[in-house]
Amino acid sequence: MGSLRGIYRKRGDIISREIAGETVLVPVRGKLADMQRIFSLNPMAAFLWGQIDGTQDLQAILSNVVSDFEVTAQCAESDIRELIMELLEAGLIEFVQ
Repeated sequence: MGSLRGIYRKRGDIISREIAGETVLVPVRGKLADMQRIFSLNPMAAFLWGQIDGTQDLQAILSNVVSDFEVTAQCAESDIRELIMELLEAGLIEFVQ
């Protein structure tokens, strides 16, 4: 993942819920939730999850993160790259273009 021009979208078989102020992602396989693979997101990761919509590239998302959180662009970019890789490896998102 070199450039922040990539666009990603959430997989259709992932349910996102806010429970007690915490964002939780649950993969659904068939008609059953995969309770062994529940993911909990911190506030910045939850914000990023909300931004992944299949239309915005990561550069636009980076701008949104910097304007909504007290974080430098360099730190936000590093966090975004790391989270995108984790979400890809977990099969929660997919590359669009």
